[in-house]
Amino acid sequence: MKLLSALAACTILSTAPAFADKIFVSNEKGNSITVLDAASLEVIHTITGMQRPRGITASPDGKVIYVCASDDNLVRVYDAATYEELPSLPSGPDPELFVLHPEGKKLFIANEDDNIVTVVDTETRQVLAEVPVGVEPEGMGVSPDGKIVVNTSETTNMAHLIDTETFEIVANVLVDSRPRFAEYTPDGKILFVTAEIGGTVSVIDTTSNEITKKITFEVAGILPEALQPVGLRVTADGKKAYVALGPANRVAVIDVASLEVTDYLLVGQRVWQLGFSPDGKFLYTTNGNSNDISVINTETDEVTVSVPVGEQPWGVVAVKS
Repeated sequence: MKLLSALAACTILSTAPAFADKIFVSNEKGNSITVLDAASLEVIHTITGMQRPRGITASPDGKVIYVCASDDNLVRVYDAATYEELPSLPSGPDPELFVLHPEGKKLFIANEDDNIVTVVDTETRQVLAEVPVGVEPEGMGVSPDGKIVVNTSETTNMAHLIDTETFEIVANVLVDSRPRFAEYTPDGKILFVTAEIGGTVSVIDTTSNEITKKITFEVAGILPEALQPVGLRVTADGKKAYVALGPANRVAVIDVASLEVTDYLLVGQRVWQLGFSPDGKFLYTTNGNSNDISVINTETDEVTVSVPVGEQPWGVVAVKS
């Protein structure tokens, strides 16, 4: 009987459905979050009740989703499993992008309307600091060791490096026009900053905080002014960087070792932000004008499919279920 019971249990376990990863997409104009099953790429839920969601990220364990609700002037918080709304976090006016410290407790929020980076404790929901930065702060990034947070200011055209313990600015780096995003390589040696109007990605040496190169882009048949670098992500092994090129409808692939562009991938219309699957095998792009996300196989650098989501998708994050 014991053997039969064990066999029956094994049969039940083997036929139980596997839980796939989930993809959360913020829809800026649709005022919603689309949730997709990462295996089937089917929409499994829609979260509503926020105004103009843009930046989106997850807790280190993937159990909590944070959303910049720009017109609500706060950060909305959701349970990634049940989609239940949890107590919101305060922010300054018009939060656009944020970054979570690697330890998962401090959230650094760019408040576009008041030139402030607000630092919030995700557990106590208290504001820890307000850091004055340049005009129209937007892009946020954090060093792998968690010691420095970067904010980019659209109008001042600077990357502001903020000490995560003292909340003081330790360096300012002048970059090209309208910087949108900041991302470190996994070894912390390089900081990439995209410039939407400048059409470049600045490569900043983190030892000297000096720009060592500016990466430019060229696509046959695309006007230079349409090549607008916005979102950027670096693979976990540090070998490749992917850059969303906005209205060019392309994602550029950069070899980090040579800092040269190796490919341009055709995706949806007005590609804005990027996010990796938890295992890094796929990259998801939000395409604001075609109202979909594209899926890129990061091993082959092939665009495999585009999937409809909500209205004007802006940000994306994927978590393990």
